[in-house]
Amino acid sequence: MWKMKGMKHDVVKWFTDSVNATETHRPTFCGPRYKLIHEGDIQVCRLNHTRTIVSKIMNSKYLRRWECHRIVLSQNDIRSASIIGFMETPIPYSSIEDVHIISRWDAGQKFCIRITIQDGSLLLQANNSHLRDQWLHSIQWKKHMYKYEKLLKNARRPEVLVKEIKNMIDISLTTAIQDASVYQFPLDLVSELLQQNADFISRVAHENIIVALAPLLENNHPTQEICDFFSKHCKNSPRSSIVIELFTPVVQRILKHNADFGKFPRMRTFVQEYIQALNCQNDGLRVVQNFVKSMHGMASTCPHPRVLFNLVAVCLAAIYSCYEEKKSSMQENVDADFDTIEWERKLICYTGMFESMSGFEDWRSILGSLLQPIPFPNDAIAHEVFTLHMKPVLLNIIEDEHCEIHQTILGIREGKEGWFHLYCPGSIACDDEGELWGVMLKKLINCCCRRKKFLTSLSKLTGPVMLLSLRGTESAMEVLCAMLELDVVENNDLKMQMVTTLQSTCQGKRMYADLCERQIALRELQQKGGPKKLTLPSKSTDADLNKMLSSGSFGNLECLSLAFTNVTSACASDLIKLPSLRYLNLWSTQFGDTGLQLICEHLQKLQVLNLCETPVTDKGLSTLAFLKNLRKLNLNSTSLSALTFEGLKEKLPALQECDVRYTDAW
Repeated sequence: MWKMKGMKHDVVKWFTDSVNATETHRPTFCGPRYKLIHEGDIQVCRLNHTRTIVSKIMNSKYLRRWECHRIVLSQNDIRSASIIGFMETPIPYSSIEDVHIISRWDAGQKFCIRITIQDGSLLLQANNSHLRDQWLHSIQWKKHMYKYEKLLKNARRPEVLVKEIKNMIDISLTTAIQDASVYQFPLDLVSELLQQNADFISRVAHENIIVALAPLLENNHPTQEICDFFSKHCKNSPRSSIVIELFTPVVQRILKHNADFGKFPRMRTFVQEYIQALNCQNDGLRVVQNFVKSMHGMASTCPHPRVLFNLVAVCLAAIYSCYEEKKSSMQENVDADFDTIEWERKLICYTGMFESMSGFEDWRSILGSLLQPIPFPNDAIAHEVFTLHMKPVLLNIIEDEHCEIHQTILGIREGKEGWFHLYCPGSIACDDEGELWGVMLKKLINCCCRRKKFLTSLSKLTGPVMLLSLRGTESAMEVLCAMLELDVVENNDLKMQMVTTLQSTCQGKRMYADLCERQIALRELQQKGGPKKLTLPSKSTDADLNKMLSSGSFGNLECLSLAFTNVTSACASDLIKLPSLRYLNLWSTQFGDTGLQLICEHLQKLQVLNLCETPVTDKGLSTLAFLKNLRKLNLNSTSLSALTFEGLKEKLPALQECDVRYTDAW
């Protein structure tokens, strides 16, 4: 028998304190097993209570009359398919007083069982002892099912409910019947009871019911109602000993054998709540990660192929729930009740699970392919906490030596962005100046699979590649050299910009010199002078611009775009060294009055100037009057006043277009 020990909160420990469960003593049946009979053909004889000498003679074993019936063991009674003779009326299970084997019989070796009822007995005669025993245990099981269904549904006291649930489960564990219903019936009945009696079940009763159910769930999935019951316990008492001791084997079985969480969403919710209960333990994240490792096992290959898919499904659903919870909180203006620290702790728990999964070589291929489409909500992709804690996962995938694994950081198909694009400098997830992207770039450029195709796809990302090269990232320099060598870029100005970028560092100069030894055309291209057009990648700084312009000849440069970079007025001292500059784009930079005053004094050939969304004021804007050749001017979203604008129109005779939207002059 399963027994509770101690007072209110003491429960029997069925498993060790570790995550892996060990065997425990439980009531079990030892002996032959029998299939459950629902109906079958058997000989029947009915005996009434004897009151006269005549009836006693007629009921003696020598004069008994037997009838052949097809007996049906229904949910409520024993009945015959043909309502005649001894079985004219069904025999309700509630009227059965006893069922047993008749051990003494005549020399004919008849195999009988006796069903004792209020006004007599019903004899069932089988052809052999095995069939007799099968009928015996089937009738006993059906009788117990009927009894506990009526008894438990009418229970109104928690202690009675718990006691009878334990008795019912003990019978399920000790019956000789081997059938799915032996375990499913008590689970379904308890599920129904939990729905009906949720209001009066106390915490102690709650825990006792969980303890009673535990042995049934070692080889069976919990029902949806029981999953809700367990989820509630995980949420209300996350540090309870029950979570690790009793729920761990249940969750382990779900993860090993569940085939579709879509059909059982509350089972997935239970697993999520269980994981969060582990996360509430001391050093919770480590406990969760150890649980993931225990699900893989000690061998190099996980013996349970469904575990990884189920873990990923749980984590994805949980992350979506996290961001839905946050969005709902913001929409309902309940920020005061929203615990950001606790919310981030939950989020980090699930990204930590991904990190543990990516640590196993046999899981890495499947995990990479599952994550390749970036199956996360847009809010997560734009959230720095999420993207920061996904880096270790991506590093594990990137550092794998198998091409089919580390290439999963690319888009799932051509034209579709992947993790490689997401962490590109200037993209939404890049917060490390391109450090992770450089690691990705190094692995992919050295990959054995279709190198030229990859370089061609990089032609749209030459800006970030040049930025990293300018900052000394060797893999980025290698990419630029490879793009020049394989001639994947057609624009000569862009080629010159790539060459100049390489020459801005000592390592780049050496790599470019080696390349020129092999490519005569590149030397000829360099002799024609510097590029006419130059665009710095977003996030470039004053130092990056200085390094670029100091690395070669830019006497021919006419168009320079610094839009969406991090340059300030400090770069003006480098800009005034470009005598041929006609087009300058400073859109959304920190270029202010000091820099503007300097370039207006020196760059007299400027014809197009874009100062949209820059911090310039009337003090600096008034100096634009020196640029007599200015034809197009963009002052959108600046601090321009109407008076200064009127003065500029009079002093700039060549001005044809001027955008002053969202200013005082508009």
